[in-house]
Amino acid sequence: MINPKIIVRGGGDLATGVIHRLWSAGFKVLVLECAQPAAIRRQVALSEAVYQGEAMVEGMTGVLIHSPQEAQSVWEAGRVPVLIDETCACAAELQPDILIDAIIAKRNLGTKRSLAPLTIALGPGFTVGEDVDVIVETKRGHNLGRIIRSGSAAPNSGVPGNIGGFSKERVLHAECAGVLHIVRDIGSLVEKDEVIALIENEQGEQVPVLATLTGIIRGMIREGFVVTQGFKIADIDPRQEELANCFTISDKARCIAGSVLELVCRYAQEKQK
Repeated sequence: MINPKIIVRGGGDLATGVIHRLWSAGFKVLVLECAQPAAIRRQVALSEAVYQGEAMVEGMTGVLIHSPQEAQSVWEAGRVPVLIDETCACAAELQPDILIDAIIAKRNLGTKRSLAPLTIALGPGFTVGEDVDVIVETKRGHNLGRIIRSGSAAPNSGVPGNIGGFSKERVLHAECAGVLHIVRDIGSLVEKDEVIALIENEQGEQVPVLATLTGIIRGMIREGFVVTQGFKIADIDPRQEELANCFTISDKARCIAGSVLELVCRYAQEKQK
């Protein structure tokens, strides 16, 4: 089976689940990220390599590179190259076989079918045949991971999936604009209404961010990140016994990743004929 050149746009937690599955199967993947990634599940996001130079998730190491030419040496070392390229400009030079839009922006941020022979998008904001060749459903429920070959994924409902009897309460958004300072970080057990972060606004005031429920902080945006009002900043898991979930790829990401791997393997097999 041939080893196609694969570009993945995005290095957040869902994207990283996909990347990990492809990497585990022996495929070489180049990850494209923006200059200031905003992943809240940053313990399981290769996007953290942008800030730290490297990021490790379940035995896979992402390494920040500064040009597409550096990717080969990273692949040879068994690692995953991460390049800051928000507009996917390197695709013209690299000519990938497969391009996967895993930004999860709920809208198309520049992915076109012309960028690769096979283009795959995760979640809503795309239409098969217009934006990409195929879509993988990302909404929790019966159709999670379904491969969509016509039409679009389910529209963004704005309501997080139900975990432990909680839905919208799980996700916290900034009540004001400012600089976020962490009080309780990922993995901390917190009580409802406990202060988990502070947002320093333009007036220098420290606006507290309160836990919306009792549970474990599963996601928290980086210390010092500049947020806008309404920006997603944290995620609390009500299942207090599930501490390991904070540091491992989610069931949702693994489900989506399996569908992407299916598409990639099918492409490689067909090209080998």
